[in-house]
Amino acid sequence: MPCTDREFARWKSQSAEKLDQSRKGGVDADIAPLVRLLNGLQQYFTTSSCSGRTILIDGNPDSSEVHKQNCQWLFVSHQKCTAEEVIPAAGRSSGDAVLKFEPFVLHVQCRRLEDAQLMHSVAVNSGFRNSGLTVGKTGKIISAVRSTHGLEVPVSQRGRLLVTHDYIDFLCQICNQKMEENLRRIDRFHENLRRALTSAGAPGPHVPECPSAQPAQSANEDGADGQAVYRRRRRREQAHGCHDDRKDTRDGCPGIDGRGCHDDSDSTLTELKDCLDLFT
Repeated sequence: MPCTDREFARWKSQSAEKLDQSRKGGVDADIAPLVRLLNGLQQYFTTSSCSGRTILIDGNPDSSEVHKQNCQWLFVSHQKCTAEEVIPAAGRSSGDAVLKFEPFVLHVQCRRLEDAQLMHSVAVNSGFRNSGLTVGKTGKIISAVRSTHGLEVPVSQRGRLLVTHDYIDFLCQICNQKMEENLRRIDRFHENLRRALTSAGAPGPHVPECPSAQPAQSANEDGADGQAVYRRRRRREQAHGCHDDRKDTRDGCPGIDGRGCHDDSDSTLTELKDCLDLFT
């Protein structure tokens, strides 16, 4: 059952009053403007976020699973890293150390299903193709913005380094390349979201005027379920021989040379058209 405006306002107020439980204790600098934009709107508020990071965690050698909350964090960086930083950290391992790159993730509670669909459409067309929605029994609608270009490599076992320093340097280069792509997708998502919100006439002080935006129409014009945007995108992709279950070009899709149908470096105009399909 959909929540009321009063319920949503109460949830948003309660979220704003909660202490930041993250290790860092605050919003990452690279996504602070995006988080402020969303929290300044009536129909959204963020519940958790991470701009992306490279971490080295030391797991229990007697456990077959790696749980970050039960592990020792040997190294963490939300920026590019160097082998000179990671190698000494790996040397402090006493268990099974794993080097990971975790891309940007954002969870946003949405007022209405239409608001969540807009968020999802913008996310997917900005390169975050692992995004999704959840709807709780109490009417809470959460939009998760995620991608798949992560990395996870074991580097030690029971405190013994399994790889050479040159290989760790190579892994750091890969993590840094993924971080660069990660930041490009964040910028693309932020810009596409601003334009989509402006075109939709979303209230809020942080949405700038966009002279090129067309007048918005109702998101439900093509049906009460609001699914027309997905049907139109599916028809376009089928016409080009593409399907949603394929990875994007930066995640291994054929066409990683930049000519593929899911190339994440294509023009903003095409992405924006998909983002605004909810209102046309």
